[in-house]
Amino acid sequence: MRILVVRLSSMGDIIHALPAVASLKHSFPHSYVSWVIRTRWMPLLEGNPFVDEVIPFERTLGGVFEARRKLREQRFDLAIDFQGLIQSALIAAAARPDRIVGFHRSQVRERAATLFYSTCVEARAPHVVDRNLELAAAAGASSLLHTFSLPDGSPEGILPEGKFVLTSPLAGWGSKQWPVEFYQELASRLDVPLVVNGPPDAAEILSKIRGAHVHLSGIAGLIHATRRAQAVVGVDSGPLHLAAALSKPGVAIFGPTDPSRNGPYGGTIRVLRSAGVATTYKRQADAHDSMRAISPDDVLEALPA
Repeated sequence: MRILVVRLSSMGDIIHALPAVASLKHSFPHSYVSWVIRTRWMPLLEGNPFVDEVIPFERTLGGVFEARRKLREQRFDLAIDFQGLIQSALIAAAARPDRIVGFHRSQVRERAATLFYSTCVEARAPHVVDRNLELAAAAGASSLLHTFSLPDGSPEGILPEGKFVLTSPLAGWGSKQWPVEFYQELASRLDVPLVVNGPPDAAEILSKIRGAHVHLSGIAGLIHATRRAQAVVGVDSGPLHLAAALSKPGVAIFGPTDPSRNGPYGGTIRVLRSAGVATTYKRQADAHDSMRAISPDDVLEALPA
């Protein structure tokens, strides 16, 4: 049996799909699982025992044709679109599988994507990880795993030799970010170094957090740093979900987005969110007022000793 998984991006969403894909492979042990993913996120699948083939996808004309050619070389029995976009549905359809399974039109970002599905699933669970598991079950997975298979990562840059708290201040949109000056106060009051991680192009922003140890890296370096960290402080972004998947202790600062849907999975990270905050997924540039309502004192109190 050949199974095609389509989850192109981003870091947190790919991590949230890992248990569902593991469940598919475990339920069909002799299957061949291929995963279409954007090239920049491929390191997240390195060495994954539940994925037999990683098919890179680039949003260029050449990249589209190359992915289509790769898909047409094989015959797929089943495709699962975890993304819910017209683009991801078109990729699934390009493989010409016998079945395409995706979420119900009320639960996808682009409703037209469901026109390509042979089976639409209306998930009932609140959290994205569990919704993905429901989608896998509808596709035929009979044994559901809560396994996050992630690579070991590799050292990049310089980290403190001893214990440290790791944070990745940047998020996909500004309204989910905690104010930079709050990290500076946190760094001055911790008993161990505060390591602020980000990609190389974030050096200027991260350098504004005085007193913190700036660590610039790619995905492999972030995974290595997360595994080494004593604890993490995060916002609703990929690095937080990576830490949760690795069962790291820590604190998650939430504001406009709903932690019951997008929060750290697994229970090792404590969520801080002000009472009565209205949930919104509007992508605004500036930090939401509810993020400013969480103080460094709140974070320090919630951090594990």
